[in-house]
Amino acid sequence: QVQLVESGGGLVQAGGSLRLSCAASGSAFSMYIMGWYRQAPGKQRELVAAITSDGITTPEDSVKGRFTISRDNAKNTVYLQMNSLKPEDTAVYYCNARSVRESVLGGPGSWGQGTQVTVSS
Repeated sequence: QVQLVESGGGLVQAGGSLRLSCAASGSAFSMYIMGWYRQAPGKQRELVAAITSDGITTPEDSVKGRFTISRDNAKNTVYLQMNSLKPEDTAVYYCNARSVRESVLGGPGSWGQGTQVTVSS
């Protein structure tokens, strides 16, 4: 399993920007499918964006044009650049790593501890 540590969360005004980082341990980082999820109070955890080992990204409709997921395999790190933030983006943001096998079989993968993002209106 891979260990994940998120950072970069905080309090920002609506319209502002934040960049989240997720540092991963292990030597096979480049092979993992990485994802950012979020969970708002009283809601289920939802996918925000994912990126494959080849750099193919799949952002959810709610964040298209505002959020960008990227990865730096040399640094074992995945990023989430969040622009034009809205109050409804307020949530705990989690990083997830899945191998291709886990993705095919529906395995949970590895999760970080989460980082809080709060957007004030």
